Amino acid sequence: MKTVFIVDDDLNTCKLVRQYLRQEGFAVEIFGSVSAVEERLKTGFPDMFVLDIMLPGEDGLAFCRRIRAGNRVPIIFISARGDELDRVLGLDLGGDDYLAKPFSPRELVARVKAVFRRAGTAGEQVPEALAVNDLRIMPGERRVVVSGREVDFTPKEFELLHLLLRNPGRAFSREQLLDAVWGYDYVGDVRAVDDLVKRVRKKLRERGSPVEIATVWGYGYKLSGE
Repeated sequence: MKTVFIVDDDLNTCKLVRQYLRQEGFAVEIFGSVSAVEERLKTGFPDMFVLDIMLPGEDGLAFCRRIRAGNRVPIIFISARGDELDRVLGLDLGGDDYLAKPFSPRELVARVKAVFRRAGTAGEQVPEALAVNDLRIMPGERRVVVSGREVDFTPKEFELLHLLLRNPGRAFSREQLLDAVWGYDYVGDVRAVDDLVKRVRKKLRERGSPVEIATVWGYGYKLSGE
């Protein structure tokens, strides 16, 4: 049984989500603040965090940053502030998904299952390293090297780059990328793909890589510069 920690100061939301997750076979613990959950972490980490951004005391983004310093446990952000800046910042810090309030508990359950499924699939094999021009990706170690220097990519950025490197020159539609990176039961908008591509492009350009994610107008994206 996988354990999910819900960190949110809205007790009604916590209880409702806990009910739905328990019905799907998850063990669930709820916490109203970062300080409360940190006491619990002294005895062990969960299999996933559902983490509100706006919390009393330390906020969810700062807490995620500290978690990511030494742990890759999946994190789904939830927030009453659904603006793009929060979403992009949360994913940049290493969040695996983002859901704006108010949301359907069933949708959150679907997101939780999808993130666990992707994490499980990623751990089944240790594929060989891939290289295109100055870009090298090591899937088994979740590492990316550009021009001899290691570059940090969030989980979704890594999945997008890995998919494109496995299929150099192939054009993927936005819907195909959404299904491949977020999962078939993801109910979000395809604009999430555009946000993700922008972030990966920025990191490649900052390192001066000739490898580029090219736009296929009216369709989607493909890898170029190889």
